[in-house]
Amino acid sequence: MASVYKTLSKSNGINHETREKTDVSKKNRQRVLILSSRGVTFSRKDAKLDTKTKLYQLNELAELYNCNNVFFFEARKGKDLYLWMSKPPNGPTVKMHLQNLHTMEELHFTGNCLKGSRPILSFDAAFDSQPHLQLIKELFLHIFGVPKGARKSKPFTDHVMGFTVADGRIWIRCYQINETDSSSLEGTATAATAAAAAAAAAAAAADQEKKTKKKNSHVESTATAGGGTRDKETKLSLVEIGPRFVMTPIVILEGSFGGPVIYENREFVSPNQVRAELRTRRAGKYDRRSDQVVERRFKKGELGLRSDGGRRKRKSELDDSVLFA
Repeated sequence: MASVYKTLSKSNGINHETREKTDVSKKNRQRVLILSSRGVTFSRKDAKLDTKTKLYQLNELAELYNCNNVFFFEARKGKDLYLWMSKPPNGPTVKMHLQNLHTMEELHFTGNCLKGSRPILSFDAAFDSQPHLQLIKELFLHIFGVPKGARKSKPFTDHVMGFTVADGRIWIRCYQINETDSSSLEGTATAATAAAAAAAAAAAAADQEKKTKKKNSHVESTATAGGGTRDKETKLSLVEIGPRFVMTPIVILEGSFGGPVIYENREFVSPNQVRAELRTRRAGKYDRRSDQVVERRFKKGELGLRSDGGRRKRKSELDDSVLFA
């Protein structure tokens, strides 16, 4: 019985250790609910959220679909696009204004990546400088960071998503990781430079052979002991794929689509206000022209060109309006 108990305890211990290892390996279990309001066009037909005021209903939808992140696009007046990022049910929530959006179809870049591959997220050092940027960075990691082994994802990382902070905005770009062999790059050199390099190498080798005749045997033995040749070196470069867009943080709420405001961008100007100022400028041009006409008539009246002694000047008998009446 003692031997049976030992074998069972050992097997249970091994299973317990393997369970712990598997539990440690399972990290970043994030599910994102992507939804939009009416007015946003997608590549395929999808459900839309009718309301724009009762956004707290997204918390119930996230709970229904077992999602712990919400990515909501809100379109207003068919001109402005806002982005909401939230962590239901407790928050926080970030609202951003999305501008300068260009799709891959518009850009026609040469880069490409595999559909479903996992991206490498690259963040600017400025994200660690301020607290609200640190919070936004953490939300980006939860939303754009695809977990390993996620459904419909490929086990490849062939593109990079870059997040950069400049002028109080967040600039997002996508790049392909392009690998090229050094041998192919060297083959593009001209024949003249290749011949010169070969001649120089041959001369250096001849000099070295004269100086190290006594050590040839030792060098050969060490070379054979090392075994194998060097692997071909590959050079990495980035080629932009698209899409590209710019986001301006507006406000950060403590809760999920509600709660007190913990950050507000005082420098943000609403696009409605910008359009209103443009309309007032156009209307101001007409007002200035009408004021100039009134002022011109008043000056002519003071000079006696339009009146005679404070009265309207009498028309001459030779005036065209009198002769050809």
